[in-house]
Amino acid sequence: MRPTSPAADASIPARVLRSARPSGTRVAVGPVEIGGSAFVVAAGPCAVESAAQTEEVAEAVAAAGAHLLRGGVFKPRTSPYAFQGLGEPGLSILGRSGGRHGLPVVAEVLETSQLASMIDHVDVLQVGARNMQNFALLRALGKVRRPVLLKRGFAATVEEWLLAAEYLLDGGNTQVILCERGIRTFETATRNTLDLASVALVKQRSHLPVLVDPSHATGLRELVIPMALASAAAGADGLLVEVHAKPEEALCDGRQALTPELFAELMQRLPAVLQSVGRSLHPPASSAPAVRAISP
Repeated sequence: MRPTSPAADASIPARVLRSARPSGTRVAVGPVEIGGSAFVVAAGPCAVESAAQTEEVAEAVAAAGAHLLRGGVFKPRTSPYAFQGLGEPGLSILGRSGGRHGLPVVAEVLETSQLASMIDHVDVLQVGARNMQNFALLRALGKVRRPVLLKRGFAATVEEWLLAAEYLLDGGNTQVILCERGIRTFETATRNTLDLASVALVKQRSHLPVLVDPSHATGLRELVIPMALASAAAGADGLLVEVHAKPEEALCDGRQALTPELFAELMQRLPAVLQSVGRSLHPPASSAPAVRAISP
C-alpha cells in the first residue's frame, strides 16, 4: 500500500477501512476498553511454565497497573525440540491467575481444534504472526463472539494484514484488535524491525484498534521500554509486553522479557508520553472484577 496514493485502499474491502466506522472501533474486554482514548497494557510471561511462575507475574503486573494478563499455553516454536507450552493445563493456570487479580486473559490459539477448550479460560484469542494467513483459523474465529488479537505476519505488508482482519469481520466478528510485532528485514542487531510507521498508517486507514508488541519486535530487554514509549507517541492504543520474574530461567524468550521492576518503571513513564499526545493510561483492570464474555 502506497500511503500517498488515493487508490491505495482500492483492493481492500470496506469493512476494515475507517470509512466503514469513522469514529473507530472500541473493543470491550471485561472492564477494559481497547480503542478508546485510554491506553491499555497487556503483560505477562511468554509462556505459562507453572502455577507459581504465572501467579508471581500476574501479581506483579496487576500491582503495577496492567490491564490484561497475557501468557502462552500453546507455543508455536521454530524448533520442534523447544518448549511447546503446557497446553490445556496451562489454560487453567492462566485463567485462575487472571481471575484472582481481576485481569482479563490473552492467549494464542494455533488451530481450530483448540477453540472449544480455550473459550472457557481466555478473554482475547490471539492469532500469532505465523498464523496471520491461516485462513481456516481466521474463518473459524470470525464466527466466535470473542475479541481476537491479530498479529501482523513477520513478512506481511499492511495490505495483507488488513485483508487478514477482513476475514474476521466478514465472518461477523467485529471485535478485532490489530498488533504490530515487528517485521523481518536485513537487520540482524534486533530480532525484528519495529514498523511504527505502519501503526500510524493503519490508524488512519482502519477503524480497528492497534496494539504494539515491543518484546517480539526487538528481542532485547533493554530496547522494550524505549520502543514501548515510542509506540505510545506514535498513536498505538496499547502494548503487549512480556514479563518474567526470572528471565534468565525462562523456558521461552527470556532475553526479551522485562523483570517486574522494569515493567513497573514502564508503567510509571507511560503517562507523561501519553499526556503529550492527548491521551491517558486506562484505569487498572484490577479495580473491577474481570467479566468473561459468553459466546452464543
